[in-house]
Amino acid sequence: MSHTFHIPVLGLGYSVDTPLKVARYGISSAISVVDDELVERMREYHATQNEEAYVAIPKSADNARARRITAYLNLVNELVNRQFKQLKEEPFLPGNDICRYFELLPDSSQLKQGYELMMEYPEGERKTIFQNILRQHMTLGAIDVNIMAKVDKMNFNADGEYLGDENTDALAALRGFAESELQSSVVLSAGMNPRLYSYLENFADFLPDSDGKFRKKIILKVSDFRSAFIQAKFLAKKGLWVSEFRVESGLNCGGHAFATEGYLLGPILEEFKQKRNAMADELFELCSTALLQKDLKLSAKPAQRISAQGGIGTAGENNFMMDYYELDGTGWGSPFLLVPEVTNVDETTLTQLTAANEQDFYLSGASPLGILFNNFKPSTAEAQRIERLEKGRPGSPCTKKYLCTNTEFTEQPICTASREYQNLKIKQIQALALEEHEYEEQFNTITEKICLCEGLCSSTYIKYNISKPKENKAVAICPGPNLAYFKSTYSLEEMVMHIYGKIDLLKKVNRPNMFIKELDLYIDYLKKDIQTHIKDITEKKRKHLDKFKMQLHEGIEYYKSLLNKLPQQTAGYMEALQEEIRLFENKLNAIIISG
Repeated sequence: MSHTFHIPVLGLGYSVDTPLKVARYGISSAISVVDDELVERMREYHATQNEEAYVAIPKSADNARARRITAYLNLVNELVNRQFKQLKEEPFLPGNDICRYFELLPDSSQLKQGYELMMEYPEGERKTIFQNILRQHMTLGAIDVNIMAKVDKMNFNADGEYLGDENTDALAALRGFAESELQSSVVLSAGMNPRLYSYLENFADFLPDSDGKFRKKIILKVSDFRSAFIQAKFLAKKGLWVSEFRVESGLNCGGHAFATEGYLLGPILEEFKQKRNAMADELFELCSTALLQKDLKLSAKPAQRISAQGGIGTAGENNFMMDYYELDGTGWGSPFLLVPEVTNVDETTLTQLTAANEQDFYLSGASPLGILFNNFKPSTAEAQRIERLEKGRPGSPCTKKYLCTNTEFTEQPICTASREYQNLKIKQIQALALEEHEYEEQFNTITEKICLCEGLCSSTYIKYNISKPKENKAVAICPGPNLAYFKSTYSLEEMVMHIYGKIDLLKKVNRPNMFIKELDLYIDYLKKDIQTHIKDITEKKRKHLDKFKMQLHEGIEYYKSLLNKLPQQTAGYMEALQEEIRLFENKLNAIIISG
């Protein structure tokens, strides 16, 4: 791979066309395909911009969701390959895209070193030969596709008849990717979905060809070693190989947050480091056995990458993660929201993000999925939610219905952010004659939910000026807390140079170490969890909280021992780090779990 970092999926619309902006430079990124309406509108936009034919695929058409996704991915693939071909044919002149390709590479890249040597050569035949060799070794960044495994709504026809398991949202999305021309990876996130995982083996591209190669690969986004191994074994028993584990911090990340049971990122990566070879051996044995039953075989163990993401903010942290944990790559997500040429953030939201402080980024219950969600207080979606409450009209109109999971009041699932659900739920608690504070607490929990289907697409439509009349323009955005320390907008060059340590965008910013920040988030999470259950704590819950606290203590002990292995820092920096760890240890010791 050309680069040692990738850009993970960023909400629905923010990175929906990021490959069109970075893939030709060898930078890998991921597209979300949750929303096929967004995907279809982006296909129309980019087809028109590039003078390509566009034939709409109506929502009512047979197999529409999968077909829309396939058509968009094929267009992106075609346009990216066209960009890359044009780039490779350019002369090596300063300012040309071909020079930008090489200049963005890390200094450790042999390709970049070769480029710098070539540029010093005098004009002539040898220089031309050298240039052609460099062109031959250039590689595209991957156009990966992210599917949230648990976002798998059942679908029905106009008569209310179930359209079958193969047409649930996640399976149709997978089929859309599987039937596309892309040779890249599907990133499966948000937990295990056995039905979706089993569906993978229906597509030959996920199985090895006669040379042991995969046209399409599988990446699992995971938050701990145990769940990663369980999911990978499930797949291996079907002859499916996991080509990469993307380990994400449970809380120090963007989007939905999946808190571990007190396991911190450092100890989790240590476990991957110690056990990755044994895990790969066991998975290879299981996978080989399953493939023999399909009359297929792997003559050699395929590569299996480990990468990490969530909260990395400096080149020092990035290098330490790569070197100490022997990672194959890192993920940089939220900081790229401040790079306008890479992601789709409207001007208003960009201004808000650059002016924001730490308190503006918070874990919320805003997601209709019932999973913690990294939210941004100044967002126009949050302002709209409060305005609707003040007008006595909580909830959102539900038009897209991707997150309809609740059947508490209705036969077919509805969304907990919808006006319909919130009205029904509020009437229910009104009838319970609750104490005022208890009613207010439940009311706030109900009405905290926001429409993500529209909110996470709005910014893209605004930026490209393709919003429809009367379409909701309120923007929801879900950056990780790490974004609080980046205070400007940046060019692609600036962000990549920051990642590789050529410049420091946070030079004058007081920012905690990524491990310390995550520890702080987890201690706050534990305190809130105790507070939530303080009146009715069960024995089972008490044991869970005790285990959570114990794991945090073990994490702190791990970080104490890790301090000696950190890259050489000033004495003052190390003393400050030790003091921070002591403070958080005292903060954790002060937490009392009763019951």
